[in-house]
Amino acid sequence: ASVLSASSSSSSSSSMRAFRGFSRRARAVPQSHLASARNLWSNANMHQISRNMRKTRYGNNINDYRGRMAARAFSADSDAEKGSEKKYQIRLLFDGDCPLCMREVDMLRRRSDERGGTIDFVDIASPDYNPKDNNDIDFETAMTRIHGVLPDGTIVRDIEVFKVAYEAVGLGWVYAFTQVKPLRVAADWLYGIWARNRLSMTGRSDLSTILSEKKTCGGGN
Repeated sequence: ASVLSASSSSSSSSSMRAFRGFSRRARAVPQSHLASARNLWSNANMHQISRNMRKTRYGNNINDYRGRMAARAFSADSDAEKGSEKKYQIRLLFDGDCPLCMREVDMLRRRSDERGGTIDFVDIASPDYNPKDNNDIDFETAMTRIHGVLPDGTIVRDIEVFKVAYEAVGLGWVYAFTQVKPLRVAADWLYGIWARNRLSMTGRSDLSTILSEKKTCGGGN
């Protein structure tokens, strides 16, 4: 029994000395080394977690992940293209040399701008006016009566132009009466009188003289 007790005591003593030695060596390791080891372990774990998340969400095949990213980029490009499409509700062809016309145009332009440009204004009196950009409506035709072009290319004339333009700026009620056919016919008739006489009523030359002057200046569109 004494032999066993001595053997056990010796073994326990050796274990304690080994533990103390290990503790001293552990304390001797610089703290910076321990911090680096902890960081490496942490980064390795986070990398593995990230890989597991990607696999869970996109599948084990990395090509599947890349395909989804490409599809997302294509969708973003498509949204940008949609944003660049025509936003106006009507392209209004107006005579910039008509003082009475400009009062109404200025009011419509102001309200259109407040709504992000619901009307596209085109001055037919401008030297840069090009019929090809406006459904082949030449200057002479545009001067005889008011014209508008809808985003789909449909040409509207007379009171219909005012109706669509006023609706585009939140004043559709002004021309709501044109939904009644007899009133619409009467409104178009009255506008026709104004259109035929507006040049003389605003103190301007007749259309033939204006056309001649425009050709002389090299702007006969």
